[in-house]
Amino acid sequence: MTRSPVHLEGHLDPQLSRWMWLVKWLLALPHYVVLAFLWIAFTVLTAVAGVAILVTGRYPRSLFTFNVGVLRWTWRVAFYTGSAAGTDRYPPFTLLPTDYPARLEVDYPEHLSRGLVLVKWWLLALPQYVVVGILTGGVLWADGTDGGGGPQTAGLIGVLVLVGVVVLLFTGTYPRGIFDLVVGLDRWCARVVAYAALMTDQYPPFRLDPGELEPVPDGGPVPA
Repeated sequence: MTRSPVHLEGHLDPQLSRWMWLVKWLLALPHYVVLAFLWIAFTVLTAVAGVAILVTGRYPRSLFTFNVGVLRWTWRVAFYTGSAAGTDRYPPFTLLPTDYPARLEVDYPEHLSRGLVLVKWWLLALPQYVVVGILTGGVLWADGTDGGGGPQTAGLIGVLVLVGVVVLLFTGTYPRGIFDLVVGLDRWCARVVAYAALMTDQYPPFRLDPGELEPVPDGGPVPA
């Protein structure tokens, strides 16, 4: 198993409120507004980075850091709301890493293919877009940046999260099996987003890696 350059984690809170998931989408509205502008910037900077990669073979470090921050912020809000509903802790308003239970990092590539930048985001990624469309119903991490503004996706992830929070409402416990599966599906989506955003040349694997932590590569060190 090859180590993915995209590292997504989500840690389930042991004491989730039975009912707070009903209003998290409302509480997260300020984040949706900020993310809408951040994703506009993300799109523009990705295009700028594509030109830079075509000319130099490198993704400008400052643009890369910013765009990873946008993905990181988006994952926190998604984890809080409809793409996992795994914590009641309100997401921070920051692009920087924090101790929040949802974390995302992307390894900076020292060199990227100049030729792939022209085809990977639309042609090579098409099969992955089909899978992500099924998983999310066409809504990126339920962050509201697609214009829908909904608190959770209409795809498989949204259905699984809905089952999990309904069980939570009646039993006080979020099923661990559902949570691990949902985080694995979110991890799949994050890898595709990073690939489509030109942040890596490593093609996202057609592999589900469920659980809170990234899987350990064959022969690799155990993550902290």
